[in-house]
Amino acid sequence: MNLIGYLSNGYPTIEDSIEMAKTYFNAGCDIIEIDFPDTNPFLENELIQSRMQKALENCSDYDKYMEGMIKVKKDIPNAKFILLAYESTVKKIGKEKFASFAIDNGFLDLIYVGLENNEIKDYLISRGMKVSCYVQYQLDDKEVDYALSSNGFTYLQAKPTHGKMKDGYETLDKCIKYLKDKGIKEQIYCGVGVHTVDDVAMVKEAGADGAFVGSAILKLHDNKEALIQMIKDLKAKC
Repeated sequence: MNLIGYLSNGYPTIEDSIEMAKTYFNAGCDIIEIDFPDTNPFLENELIQSRMQKALENCSDYDKYMEGMIKVKKDIPNAKFILLAYESTVKKIGKEKFASFAIDNGFLDLIYVGLENNEIKDYLISRGMKVSCYVQYQLDDKEVDYALSSNGFTYLQAKPTHGKMKDGYETLDKCIKYLKDKGIKEQIYCGVGVHTVDDVAMVKEAGADGAFVGSAILKLHDNKEALIQMIKDLKAKC
């Protein structure tokens, strides 16, 4: 199973992010989720919001972020990446420029957030990008249908936070089976609430293709030795 680590791009600087991406990869992350910091990251937690804000205070030029990502790809060519971008950011960059950057440099997997409609998403797919879909633990029919109609991986909530669960699908393994039975063929990665080695082990046992770990790693940013050990411990459960 893949271990996916979240990297705050540009925090505290783009150069620091480049070095941290290398640390993630060398410590054992199979995939690195790397963001474009947004001015209104409304779906992120307070930690990530504050880091995006700090990154943009230090550098608001998205060309610089793309240059940094290109350097990361050259420095660690065997690393795999997932982009996180809000639609507002893609509009600022320009959908054509954003798509060309991503495709030309092998950043094909995208978590695309804050859609006003499907216009830009459909354009990015037409250019060759793979757009993921988020499905809550409750297996909302609309979210499942949306995932079935897209071409990227499914980001499945790993732990329930609110709402009534679908009858008969109260555990993560049953949720994953439900999605596969419905026709999901792309990878199913699980995140939200995955913080510990036991959480990662639970995701693996449920049959997921990958586990997203965000805050647990991010909080160790200033203690590289502990961060590396955390990634190694999490990877050991994959």
